[in-house]
Amino acid sequence: METKFNIERITNDTRELVNQFFIDNWYSTDMSIRGEIIDGTKLDGFLLQEDNTIVGLITYTFFGDICEIVSFDSKRENIGIGSALLKELEEVARDNSCNKMRLITTNDNMRALQFYQKRGYCLTKLYPNAMAEVRKVKPDVPLLGDNDIPLRDEIELEKQL
Repeated sequence: METKFNIERITNDTRELVNQFFIDNWYSTDMSIRGEIIDGTKLDGFLLQEDNTIVGLITYTFFGDICEIVSFDSKRENIGIGSALLKELEEVARDNSCNKMRLITTNDNMRALQFYQKRGYCLTKLYPNAMAEVRKVKPDVPLLGDNDIPLRDEIELEKQL
């Protein structure tokens, strides 16, 4: 049985909470994808809250017929929050005539690589040493990531809708 979550769109009422979440979890409201800085304060997305605290967040942007996931977080894993948020976004992408989902993750993020591949996403590109460029605009990004793996490369994944 699938758990039902109260997923809501980011609105003017939740924007400040989302912006603070970005700062607390991503070092800035600026997001970086393939060397391009994206203003997180203007991104569309969906969130799940408990007691005025974000426990799940997904943000996105459209590039023609591609829906690009810009950020994706689940603070309580293995209970379906991430799956529910991703499903919601994939439906929105289809409704907006997108034929492809795309995202970037980092080489240390094994949980994300597993999560996406289980849901039909394929590894399509590797951006070696991309994090060196990210650190030029976001110097707080650490040198070591999950499990003390050097945080170095970006990996692109895609899914056909």
